[in-house]
Amino acid sequence: MLTGNASFPNPTPKLAAVTAAIVALETAEAAVQARTQGAVATRDAKRADLVLLIAGLKSYVQTVADTDFETGAAVIQSAGMGIRKVAVHPKRVFTVTQGSVSGTVHLVTASAGHRAAYDWEWSVDGGKTWQLAPSTLQAKTSIAGLVPGSSVAFRTRATTKAGEADWSQPITFVVK
Repeated sequence: MLTGNASFPNPTPKLAAVTAAIVALETAEAAVQARTQGAVATRDAKRADLVLLIAGLKSYVQTVADTDFETGAAVIQSAGMGIRKVAVHPKRVFTVTQGSVSGTVHLVTASAGHRAAYDWEWSVDGGKTWQLAPSTLQAKTSIAGLVPGSSVAFRTRATTKAGEADWSQPITFVVK
């Protein structure tokens, strides 16, 4: 898609060199399929050459796209390349999941660092009264013996050498 593309008048490396490298790799692969002696090493070298050329083209396309922020995405797509989405991993704060046994839940919170303890509480009356579960040294725990079908609220807090943190926002979960 770079051939004849007005956005890429002088691709580096030249498209003829990339095409020649593709043909050379195909020829080397055919020799491997024919079980020619020493063909695997030749094929691997041809593949490495092609990968370097493609990396050069990718860099060239990115350089051209960077010259205009507003049309950069369209320029990249016109080259037949995809736009990489930046992965956004939200910070895990506090999650509640169903346990493998009915009436059991697993609680996981973000780590507060080394030498931290975690307090866990649960409430069956919408947060009016809280029952304390055993504290842990890991940022996870399981609570068993809950009534299946009930709506239970859970919260947690970490304790470090700086003191106790505030309780997390309660998460309401229907136990199965």
